[in-house]
Amino acid sequence: QVQLVESGGGLVQPGGSLRLSCTASGVIFSINAMGWYRQVPGKQRELVATITSGGRTNYADSVKGRFTISRDGAKKLVYLQMSSLKPEDTAVYYCKMSMSNYYNTGYEYWGQGTQVTVSS
Repeated sequence: QVQLVESGGGLVQPGGSLRLSCTASGVIFSINAMGWYRQVPGKQRELVATITSGGRTNYADSVKGRFTISRDGAKKLVYLQMSSLKPEDTAVYYCKMSMSNYYNTGYEYWGQGTQVTVSS
């Protein structure tokens, strides 16, 4: 059973910074892409940033230049460094990992989410 656990959320003032972390545990053969998504009540979950096993990154336009995604594949970790935070960044942030097993069957796993609140 694979589990993802996020940490690092909290309350921060506008203009501040936070770093989210997500670690995977369990029987894992191969991790492909990792990503961060966010959701506010009443809206669909949206992509924030993704990173491939080769290190290629992709960001939502709303966070480009402010957020940085990185990964440590050996430690099964993905990070999201968030800077210049705005009130509209307030959301529950979820990490997702796309994995393959020995037979190259793909699976996706989600974390439980961590709340980020940007407010003065």
